[in-house]
Amino acid sequence: MRGPLRAGAEALGWALTEAQLEALLDYLELIAKWNRVYNLTAVREPAEMLTHHVLDSLAVVGPLRRQLQAQGLAGPRRVLDVGSGAGLPGVVLALCAPELEVSCVDTVAKKAAFIQQAAVALRLPNLRGLHARVETLSAARGQAYDVVTSRAFASLSDFTRWSRAALAEGGFWMAMKGRVPNDEIAALPPEVSVFHVERLTVPGLDAERCIVWMRPASLHDAALT
Repeated sequence: MRGPLRAGAEALGWALTEAQLEALLDYLELIAKWNRVYNLTAVREPAEMLTHHVLDSLAVVGPLRRQLQAQGLAGPRRVLDVGSGAGLPGVVLALCAPELEVSCVDTVAKKAAFIQQAAVALRLPNLRGLHARVETLSAARGQAYDVVTSRAFASLSDFTRWSRAALAEGGFWMAMKGRVPNDEIAALPPEVSVFHVERLTVPGLDAERCIVWMRPASLHDAALT
């Protein structure tokens, strides 16, 4: 797995450190171990876990950093991964972008507990698991996040509606999708503005991938719709 992981990361423009490489391999082992008892993910074959989980998540680290820079939010920032499950992409973000403080929220207690265990096992002080419904998180209660992300979690409309209260002033959404969800984009309310759709190529994965970048619509955005 080491060779394919290193090659896949290099294809994505990443030169993983030895520590990051070891940590990602340990993460895969941790998922496999917990999967024997808890249903963290339906993908269980190691090679598929590498492409469908780790490389798929690693593919968004660079784009996220570029968007934070473009939005004037570079540096330490808070990220919320909604419906995180086994910690995808949250754990990979915390590991490969240590400047980010990543919280992974899930309604299933065992999945949130897995994230907490991963944070300890992988020595990631910038990672934590939250057992909660995302609708209960609110910036008004000090739970404000600069980026709210999800991976095949829900429709764009539901995702943005449920997580809106947790989005910090000036923050944005990063929705990981397969093919470009044109119907979901068309169904978004006027309060949400799509400012970029970014297609991704994941090494070893013969499937379409994209990121839909969104933010709360400004008065100017609303006037254009």
